[in-house]
Amino acid sequence: MAAVPAPDAEIPPPRPLDAIDQDILRMLQADGRASIRSVAERVHVSRANAYARINRLVEDGVIRGFGARVDHERAGQGTSAYITLKIVQNSWRTVREQLRELPGAAHMSLVGGDFDVLLLVHVADNRALRELVFTQLHALPEILSTRTLLVFEEENLEPPG
Repeated sequence: MAAVPAPDAEIPPPRPLDAIDQDILRMLQADGRASIRSVAERVHVSRANAYARINRLVEDGVIRGFGARVDHERAGQGTSAYITLKIVQNSWRTVREQLRELPGAAHMSLVGGDFDVLLLVHVADNRALRELVFTQLHALPEILSTRTLLVFEEENLEPPG
């Protein structure tokens, strides 16, 4: 299959996805390890067609990667939190690069509203969370303020895999 494009690689403009492409995406979201043969059988196309479609979805940037769904608690990351950040105006690119380096950072979004960035983190415990917020985040000059929302329970709404 085609290699997943680098995050900064130029990606062609989106093409419309037909029903078969949508079925392939649903199947791979449920089981990213599905074989080309099983994908082809399930969506009723040849293996060559399934292979070509999956490659095109990867090359077009529709499929951004393949990975494992992790139970963070069982992996030693028993504390999860959403952290909202207010940042210096026009510093998103710099902040994004700094947040990518944070241990435990799982997801970040630039948002509109009362804060600028929403950051999801998974860390070992509350002590590690305190260290991340008060020592690492507050040390970044582009971050004006933070608010931490502790996650008590979470559920992945994507298809089970």
